[in-house]
Amino acid sequence: MNAPEKLIIPSVQDRVSPEEWQTRIDLAACYRLVADFGWSDLVYTHITARVPGTEDQFLINPYGMMFDEITASSLVKIDTQGNKLDDSPFPVNPAGFTIHSAIHSVRHDAQCVLHVHSVNGVAVSAQKHGVLPLSQQSIFVLSSLAYHDYEGVALNDDEKPRLVADMGDRNFLMLRNHGLLTVGKTIADAFVNMYVFETTCMIQVRAQAGGGELIMIPQKIIDGAQKQAKTVTKSLGGMLAWPALLRRLERRAPSYRT
Repeated sequence: MNAPEKLIIPSVQDRVSPEEWQTRIDLAACYRLVADFGWSDLVYTHITARVPGTEDQFLINPYGMMFDEITASSLVKIDTQGNKLDDSPFPVNPAGFTIHSAIHSVRHDAQCVLHVHSVNGVAVSAQKHGVLPLSQQSIFVLSSLAYHDYEGVALNDDEKPRLVADMGDRNFLMLRNHGLLTVGKTIADAFVNMYVFETTCMIQVRAQAGGGELIMIPQKIIDGAQKQAKTVTKSLGGMLAWPALLRRLERRAPSYRT
């Protein structure tokens, strides 16, 4: 058997603005971190980021590449319909942009939309009562959580109004029988939100597997979670942990920046 062809990805740094290049670096880092934490689903699911200074241009993964292969230069620029806007040699999956385009179109506060099919997330999404108030992590999710019922593979535009109505102004969306989705004012926010979301689901699955009676956190504590989150993160949100996460990538796979 012949060795697999090595990907050769020319740099696009000199073809984009400094602001877009920085967004590309952060988004590539986000893809690598999702793979590193074990949330990826081969080449499926997507993370999108709005191109700075635009309302209708986005960056998305090249369809067919593993998340741990993605670099700043391999990301593809698309419009609201998922059509390529540059001469990238890489394909995109317009159907995979259905969920993302719906949210980006109404959530102008969200630079990044992050969607995964993580094992723990899908497991909890299949439970009738969804996320339970079982852990410290869960209170931050429950304070800004919405649900959207499963309608099959997200290919149809007519699902978009129901999706965005269900999500509203929340930052965490559980797609029933499907997976998890987060948004953020920055890529860092969306990633850290997903870390908390997936950790919440992992703890819940393990707590349930223990078989003992579960202790629920009172609603009054959940109601104060957003204020507590600002205190814990010094009002920096995901940016508090992001530099450390990038240092983690630098030690393991610095090629994301190319």
